Amino acid sequence: MTLGYTRRVTIADRPTGHFISIEGPDGSGKTHQARLLADALRDRGHDVLLTREPGGTPLGDRLYELLMANGGEPIDRIADAMLFNASRAQHVAKVIRPALAAGRVVISARYADSTMAYQGYGGGVDLETLRRIIAIATGGLVPDRTLLLDLPAETGLARKTPDSHTRFETAFDLAFHLRVRAGFLEMARAEPSRWVVIDADRPSGAVFASVLDAALHLLDRPMTAVIGGESEPTATRTRIDP
Repeated sequence: MTLGYTRRVTIADRPTGHFISIEGPDGSGKTHQARLLADALRDRGHDVLLTREPGGTPLGDRLYELLMANGGEPIDRIADAMLFNASRAQHVAKVIRPALAAGRVVISARYADSTMAYQGYGGGVDLETLRRIIAIATGGLVPDRTLLLDLPAETGLARKTPDSHTRFETAFDLAFHLRVRAGFLEMARAEPSRWVVIDADRPSGAVFASVLDAALHLLDRPMTAVIGGESEPTATRTRIDP
């Protein structure tokens, strides 16, 4: 069973590069871990593109300012989802797909699963509606591996400094963030071949060791599988603990 937005693809659909997304609740360290991973993979000779959502393009950066800013007009839930996916559509078309076609390793701090978690599980937008929106925005592009940096919502929010607060810290209560975390975990349980859940309630170095291990587990395997197709390589661990 798949609770996210994944579609079955054939080997002819598959890009030549590798796509790794890093997801997690607020304060889980996604941006920091993505940077560390990009540097480590470059040191190992990989051609890496590091990017993020929302953002990654000039249009996406403008939408980031609109979507994350405190104050201003409250954004309707459906409008919120559409704006995030407008940024995503541009990001996929102009940045991610070309990089994958060139054989690069793409690392994105957040991707479409964040829409499912925040606007869906957290905000209450119908999950099937979100799947349809995401399918249009991404053209069905799904990461090869999604690393979920998991920690209690209270811990993540406590890590955020006041100057780093976005509207998701100031306009949404703890119950919202608890639903977001629960949504991420539910999606990970439903699709263990794609997700790796990493305990992020540890020192950064320990978390990174798990992040790097999960990435190398993907990059070092033979690419003879069909994602969701005839056969898939050795099953991925669904949790990496200390």
